[in-house]
Amino acid sequence: MRGSTRVKVGAALTVVALAATACSSGSDSKNAGGSSPSAGGSAPAGNPNGVYSYQSGEPQNPLQPANANENQGGRILQVLFRGLYTFDPKDGHPIPAMADKVDSPDAQNYTIKIKPGWTFHNGEPVTAKSFVDAWNWGANAKNKQLSADPWFADIEGFKDVHPEEGDPKADTMTGLKVVDDTTFTVKLSQPVSSFKYKLGYVAYSPLPQAFYADPAKFGENPVGNGPYQMDGAWEHKVHLKLKTFANYKGDDKPKNGGIDFKFYTSAEAAYTDLLSDNLDVMDQVPTTQLGKYKQDLGDRAVDQPQASIQLVGIALYDPAWSKPGMEKVRQGISMAIDRDTITKTVFKGARKPADSWVSPGINGYLPGTCGDFCKYDPAKAKQFVQEGGGIPGNKLTLIYNGDANHKEWVDATCNSIRQTLNVECVGDPKPTFKDSRNIIQGKKVTGGLFRTGWQADYPLNGNFLADVYRTGAASNDSGYSNPKFDELTKQADANPDLNAAVKQYQEAEKLLAADMPQIPLWNYQSTTGYSKKVTNVTYVWNGDPDFTQVVVK
Repeated sequence: MRGSTRVKVGAALTVVALAATACSSGSDSKNAGGSSPSAGGSAPAGNPNGVYSYQSGEPQNPLQPANANENQGGRILQVLFRGLYTFDPKDGHPIPAMADKVDSPDAQNYTIKIKPGWTFHNGEPVTAKSFVDAWNWGANAKNKQLSADPWFADIEGFKDVHPEEGDPKADTMTGLKVVDDTTFTVKLSQPVSSFKYKLGYVAYSPLPQAFYADPAKFGENPVGNGPYQMDGAWEHKVHLKLKTFANYKGDDKPKNGGIDFKFYTSAEAAYTDLLSDNLDVMDQVPTTQLGKYKQDLGDRAVDQPQASIQLVGIALYDPAWSKPGMEKVRQGISMAIDRDTITKTVFKGARKPADSWVSPGINGYLPGTCGDFCKYDPAKAKQFVQEGGGIPGNKLTLIYNGDANHKEWVDATCNSIRQTLNVECVGDPKPTFKDSRNIIQGKKVTGGLFRTGWQADYPLNGNFLADVYRTGAASNDSGYSNPKFDELTKQADANPDLNAAVKQYQEAEKLLAADMPQIPLWNYQSTTGYSKKVTNVTYVWNGDPDFTQVVVK
């Protein structure tokens, strides 16, 4: 998802690899995987009704589970809804949430049985039909949901409800069948060894019948089945408050009374609020404070790895950037960026230069995939740009959102490019994350470059690759298309052996070095902290807080 924990990277890779081997097919009993290690564990005594605040930003879209592929809306939806699986907080392997059993003899045909007794926040029972209807609606092209492709594309009949051109030929996918109130079947168009991992993504959430009467209205005041429910109206550009759902049936019951997602337009303002205990849990410390935040916060400071990567996207839908030979220009720009110096000076060592399009700690991360193209080399950078035909207009503009920690590194990156290639390069800040995403998703970038990134949705390399670079994928912001890449990733998806599929994805990733559709910059660390008013603040494998486990003193 566009967009972070806290386990040692080497250990995470080992554990995730083992989990991948065990989860390629077969069945899950209701106890398989157990409950969340953080759920039900010992925690300091606190105020069970206490509400804490979290640094966030205005979501880009209405809060519909299949319409969020960015962090601001995604994090809210992840606590409003619960699907079939969640992910282990430590290593990210899938563990059952609403799934009682998920049986598959061949990684293509699945029989899914859900746990009985769950309800939505409005009291409506969650049934098998709640899942099937939601997935069919989310996949249907006429509903224009951002996560339709690729998230539902594996299901048989997807092309009938979501054709590449024209109107849908059907309203429902043939691969989904309701058996009874707690059972439904899923038939995929081919085997997909990673399907159970994907089922933990928020797009696969169930929806109540009230949703279909007015989906837009629902997006303003969503009714889910997760540990939190809406607490009053969504105050746009201010905050969105949630309270705990008393009848929540999951293992990860909240240890607090709710969350106030506060929408900041400045990371510095959020940090000032954190120091004065007017903000309780921070997303990321501003880059300007990285040299002192540990001194400011003491044992409330956090500095741990997370499964996410920062990239510079390139607008390949602009013919000036996609004509033959321009791949050398894109590679030259990458070699003009001094990642080592920027991560040491701007980030005070709190980021690590990227050498791949996949984050370390993810099953399938292959060190050095980017090769020399991710190494600072002024001479080669100039040579490649010249051989490729030069920078269009001899000027680069890098769009980014001005409400987060980006100005310093964007300026440093542009300075590195400018000094190396002798071309103009400027940052172009947009007021909010929503503003920048609307431009990027609308394919309206005119200056060549834009800030982008990826935070893992599930801990497999395919999530970093197919979901971002496959032709037509919802998060393919650059407009990249390579038939060989598409074919390799589809072959990987069809491989019933998950470990073999991971290796096939690695082969596909090597094509990105030759094409350079986006430029890897660095891997994130979770450099953050929390106030004196809360405790038991931990961060899960991909960098998000473990929201339900925060204790308000």
